[in-house]
Amino acid sequence: MASVTIEGRVVSEIGPGLLVLLGVAANDTVADADYLAGKIAGLRIFEDADGKMNRSLADVGGAVLAVSQFTLYGDVRRGKRPSFDAAARSELAHELYEDFVAQIRQRGLCCQTGQFQAMMSVSLVNQGPVTILLDTSKLF
Repeated sequence: MASVTIEGRVVSEIGPGLLVLLGVAANDTVADADYLAGKIAGLRIFEDADGKMNRSLADVGGAVLAVSQFTLYGDVRRGKRPSFDAAARSELAHELYEDFVAQIRQRGLCCQTGQFQAMMSVSLVNQGPVTILLDTSKLF
C-alpha cells in the first residue's frame, strides 16, 4: 500500500504492489526507462504459497505507484550539502518518467503516479520490509 498526498489531498494510491521512486540521471535514455519498466514488471519478489519470493506484480494483481525522485541523485561524498549535478534536467526527467509510466501500463499493469515537480508527501507500508535498488548502469 502506498499513497501520494499534495496539499493535504490524496492524489494517488495503490493497494498491494510497488512504490517506485524513480530517479533519472543526466545520461539516461528511453532505453533505460524501458529497461527499468521491464525489470520491475517481471521482478519475482512477492511470496508464493511456500513463502518464497517467486511471484511478479501480474501474478499477485499488484499495482505500481511511480514517483519522480531527483534527490536519489544527491551526492554527499564532498561536504554536507547534496549536489544534484548527476540528476537529469527537468525536461529530460519528465520525458523519461512519462515513458516509464507508459511502459508499465503497456505491460498490462495498473500504474498510478505522483505529480512531477510537486511537493508531495509519500506514504507506504513496506512489508518485510523489502526494498530493491535497480540501476541501469548496473553498478550494483
